[in-house]
Amino acid sequence: MLRLATASLAGTAIEFYDFFVYGTAAALVLGPLFFPTFSPVAGTLAAFATFGVGFVARPLGSVLFGHIGDRHGRRPVLVASLLLTGASTVAVGCVPTYDTIGVAAPLLLLVLRFLQGLGLGGEWGGAVLLTVEHAPAGRRGLWSSFPQVGPALGFLLANGVVLGLSATLSEAQFAAWGWRVPFWAAGVLATVGLWLRSSLAESPRFLEIDDHARVPLAEVVRDHWRLVLLTAGALSIGYAVFYTVTTWSLAYATERLGVSRSVMLTCIMGAVLVKGSLTPLVAWLGDLHGRRPLCLIGCTATALWMFPMVALLATGEPLLMFLGFLGAMIAFIMMFAVIAAYLPELYEPRVRCTGAAVGYNLGGVLGGALTPIVATALADQGGRVPWGVGAYMTGVALLSLVCFALLPETRPVPAAAAEPATG
Repeated sequence: MLRLATASLAGTAIEFYDFFVYGTAAALVLGPLFFPTFSPVAGTLAAFATFGVGFVARPLGSVLFGHIGDRHGRRPVLVASLLLTGASTVAVGCVPTYDTIGVAAPLLLLVLRFLQGLGLGGEWGGAVLLTVEHAPAGRRGLWSSFPQVGPALGFLLANGVVLGLSATLSEAQFAAWGWRVPFWAAGVLATVGLWLRSSLAESPRFLEIDDHARVPLAEVVRDHWRLVLLTAGALSIGYAVFYTVTTWSLAYATERLGVSRSVMLTCIMGAVLVKGSLTPLVAWLGDLHGRRPLCLIGCTATALWMFPMVALLATGEPLLMFLGFLGAMIAFIMMFAVIAAYLPELYEPRVRCTGAAVGYNLGGVLGGALTPIVATALADQGGRVPWGVGAYMTGVALLSLVCFALLPETRPVPAAAAEPATG
């Protein structure tokens, strides 16, 4: 289990590195380089729009790779998704800017960002299911937290590279070529990930299935459509919180408040580091006390914290901004630490790879794709404190709270270690 969970963690860290490094670049440099004819705010909005395309592609990746995972096994998904995401990320670093090839530059960005999202849409389902379906029933939450730590590590690695480049390069050097280096590094990371995953065993739960779904998506839509919609709505606040902190606030503070890029990256990375460190502990609590109660607590905490968070951000003071981000990340991980066990347990094994991944990534469209765009537009209409962003985030949190309240609990009881059948 330790070897398997470690390989899953490494893979999700690498793939989310690819995804996050684009978000950081979108917040810092892609607007001026690829949309130079736009105003600063419009350029940022356009860059965030290309960022959002990756989220739109993720559910499609869930369908494509979910079909493979439910029909042919979880393991092939891990290799194919990593190859696609890694190759498209390296290619982003090679795209000429608008000044060189004109409108073709942002169009290429859109295509490559779409391919990134397509690959990541398959990654989460494959990595999580391979871990969950190997784990003993009473420890699914704990073992599945390993791939859930991967996004935090990927984010820290992506932003650590950007922070290092920001500290050693001038603004002109960073804009000219420095921003490309993190994308090129994805090729090395993808090679490492493929080596780690080359010898993983197939899920025993998948091998036990005698009657595989012919068209998994059709079964999910026919039999589990309500469950997919509820999980998407429930997870939307987690995505919204994460990308408000890690992407929108970075652009807002550097452009509107005059905070340096290095200070903002340090504040955000500190909060994400704490979030990643707490993930196994919270997941273990989910094994003890249930998945749903922790999700309800996380949603409630998020709804209560969004107005204080934007107020602390607006101060421009590093310590206060860090505290605002930290509170948001702790509320976030109360939900997402247990999701890797919770979502697969909601679906029957024959359509689990498709159902869990589609619900997970539709939540990304609702929360991750829209939030930086909506938050940027709302902040541009307000004063120094972006209260509109706080109101929007609180509304999303309340929507997710209702959705979690309508979902069942799935934690296996000690006397029944068999596969739950709540789907």
